[in-house]
Order: sequence, then C-alpha cells, then structure tokens
Amino acid sequence: MSHIPDQLHRFIFEKYEVRGELVQLNQTTQDMLGGHHYPQAIQRLLSELLVATSLLTATLKFEGSITVQLQGDGPVRFAVINGDHQQQLRGVARYEGVIAENAGLHDLIGKGHMIITVTPNEGERYQGIVALDGDTLSACLENYFAQSEQLPTRIWIKTEQHEEQPKSAGMLIQAMPNSNSEQHALDFEHITTLTDTIKSDELLGLPAEEVLYRLYHQEEVRLFDPQSVSFVCGCSRARCEAALLQLGQAEVASLLEEQEDIRMDCDYCGTEYHFSASDVTHLFNDQPTQNEEPKGPLH
Repeated sequence: MSHIPDQLHRFIFEKYEVRGELVQLNQTTQDMLGGHHYPQAIQRLLSELLVATSLLTATLKFEGSITVQLQGDGPVRFAVINGDHQQQLRGVARYEGVIAENAGLHDLIGKGHMIITVTPNEGERYQGIVALDGDTLSACLENYFAQSEQLPTRIWIKTEQHEEQPKSAGMLIQAMPNSNSEQHALDFEHITTLTDTIKSDELLGLPAEEVLYRLYHQEEVRLFDPQSVSFVCGCSRARCEAALLQLGQAEVASLLEEQEDIRMDCDYCGTEYHFSASDVTHLFNDQPTQNEEPKGPLH
C-alpha cells in the first residue's frame, strides 16, 4: 500500500453549489495514540473525533482554534481533540473500567453531549452544545450543522487497523450558503449519493486525487492545494518550568519534601518531565529579583 501523506483537500463542484473536504490522517492518528495504551474501542472513538475535528477546523473562515469534546456518564468521562487553522491537532481521552472491543459511541459516552468551542485569534470565543442523538459521531455532527449552521451537510469517517497501526480518514460534503432551492437540494442529494459509494480501503489507502476521480469522474471538480495535517502537542520543559514558577518556591519546596523529585506528565503525548531538587534550585535562583535591573535592551 502506497504512502499517503497526512493532508486535507478542499474541493468544489463547478456545476453545483456544493463544496467538499477530504482528509487522510494515518501518521497523525498514530502519533496521537502512540503514547497511550487505549482499548481498541477508545482508539476508534478518538480516531473518529480526530477526523471530525480536522474537517470542522477546515470550515473556519478565520485564524483560530477549535476544541471538540465529548462528555457523558459512561465509562469514557471525556474525550477531546484540539485543532487550529494550521491543521495542528492533539487529543486525549479519560476512561475507567473494562471497555468492550466492539463498544460504540453510546456504550462509551453514555448519556452525554458534544461541546464545540471555537476560539478566534481575534474576536470572541463561542461555544455550541450538540446532543448525541445520532448512532454515530458523523450523524451527531450532521445534526449540528443542520440545526446551528442550517447547511445540509454529510460526513463520512473511516478508521481501521492496518498491520497493527491505526489509520483514519474522512470526507465532508456541504451545500453552499443560500443554495436552498429545490434544484440545489437535488444537486446535493446527487453528490451525496455518489459519495455514499466510498469504500474504507479507498478512502484510507488511495491518493486523494484518485478517490475523487473514482467518486466523481463524470463531474467537474476543482481541487485546491492541499494543507498538511500533523499531531502537535505543544508541551515542553520550558512550559513545565513556567508552571513551577507560577506555583511558587515555597509550594514547590513542600512537594520536594514529600517526594524525591517532581514529575510532570503530558496528557497528550505521554512525555514525562522530571525536576530534581537541584533543578528547582537553579530554576528559582535564575529568576531576577524585584529590584534587579533587566539585562540588555527591552524589545
């Protein structure tokens, strides 16, 4: 099977008021799940949520970030994916108990909801709460678009294990704004009927151009330049040091009296950061005092 780069592809249909997205996330999925030992069903859930968030992020018309979180009273307390306009994604899940391999969305989340939070770099953050009233994550998101955006939208998400490595991909087909005539509805139905024929092995294993040709070879499709997608955690030792400084020297010293060193774990990638008593001493000693003049010019 040929290597498929992790990319998001946007496209439109020249003769119809319909747009689309196709995303393939093999390496990103593996990087997100690699630092954890999730049960199979949770790997599948997070993979689907990863694809969904990438597709949602691609609909943003501004620079910013989006968080898609599932919360409920089931064994999975929450599952969350963060993404931004650069298609940099990360995610994590928290669960308890034994998880059946074939557990579905409602088996995992129980009675719950989806929270979609959009945070523009400039402007006000806004949030939508989505009822989990569909059998699948795709169905729930389609209901969200129908109710909040009032745009007919269909979403397809495919996940699988190939040679013990997780893979995921997805497609989104959406009517353009103001395309609300009867003919527009028939056009949208025509495109979604074609897209319904997509097979998992095609979406997961074929180049995007070939997938689109197989689906829409009798249509005129304009494909835009792809956007790279990646897992980016964002954690660093420097951020951990900043957290310790914010905690304060007395509190950190108190922690060191109870344990040999301070360990800080990243929920997203699993990286462990260790700080010994010597590390902490150097950290706080290197901080300028209140009366100390700054060294060098200020920029």
